[in-house]
Amino acid sequence: MPIDIVHHPDYDARFSPSHRFPMAKYSLLMEALRSRGLVDPARLHEPEPIGADLLTLAHDPIYVEQVLTRSVPQEIEREIGFPVDERVARRAHLATSGTLLAARLALAKGLACNTAGGSHHARRMQGAGFCTFNDVGVAAMTLLAEDAVRRVLVVDLDVHQGDGTADVCADEPRVFTFSMHGEKNYPARKIPSDLDVSLPDGTGDDAYMAKLEPLLQLLSDYARPDIVFYNAGVDPHSDDRLGKLSLTDEGLRQRDRAVIGHFRQAGVPVCGVIGGGYSTDVPALAERHAILFEVAAAWANEQARVAVSV
Repeated sequence: MPIDIVHHPDYDARFSPSHRFPMAKYSLLMEALRSRGLVDPARLHEPEPIGADLLTLAHDPIYVEQVLTRSVPQEIEREIGFPVDERVARRAHLATSGTLLAARLALAKGLACNTAGGSHHARRMQGAGFCTFNDVGVAAMTLLAEDAVRRVLVVDLDVHQGDGTADVCADEPRVFTFSMHGEKNYPARKIPSDLDVSLPDGTGDDAYMAKLEPLLQLLSDYARPDIVFYNAGVDPHSDDRLGKLSLTDEGLRQRDRAVIGHFRQAGVPVCGVIGGGYSTDVPALAERHAILFEVAAAWANEQARVAVSV
């Protein structure tokens, strides 16, 4: 059973193949999803840019204006990792809109995924670490401002600590931020989440799952969320050039099953975003990002079978 997927062709800002950021993965991910039969045109959604008023719920208005007018200072562009030109600004805007749309779909249907998002290094005052706008931060603050939810949980399993999301949500007690990441990885200066779990270099599937699984019930009990934003970054994979952990494809699959299964069985809507992934083999990277969507669709299929049998 296909799930609700949010995508826009302009998620791919068409960087040079030699660029450190593998921008082509967004287009290749959609090819991978189509080849697996996971894309139903009736459940494929294209976002429209949201207003600056929503972006400023998570970001300083001056920085939002700089991005939207392509006037970001060079020193901030250096921290982001690329110039914020027209394509990059549009991509950041649409990816953020896409996560908000996916969150609304998740609230309506239980589960939805964005083929971008997870830009968790973007802080309130500026972007950093290949992240321009913090899409999860904007979506969470918007849903709270609209009274669509009362409490939000961010489960961030990208290999890098979610410093930007922690910064954006620091003064919002209704958002609980959880990050499990490589201890010695970027960023060097980590902004504390509500709960941080640091892993040593080389952590593999078994040790990773042994650490994660007991935490899921703890997070449910403490955060009592109305929605979960799940950053399913694939950079903990052993073949990722920036990851330093040692998960396999099956380890990523087990991780995604654990998170989606736990919260959906509890009746909590889940909004999935793809997060980071930096392999030089970009088609293989796109295949790894597709695991999130495979797991989500498999969970939906299983629930549909259960419903029919009851």
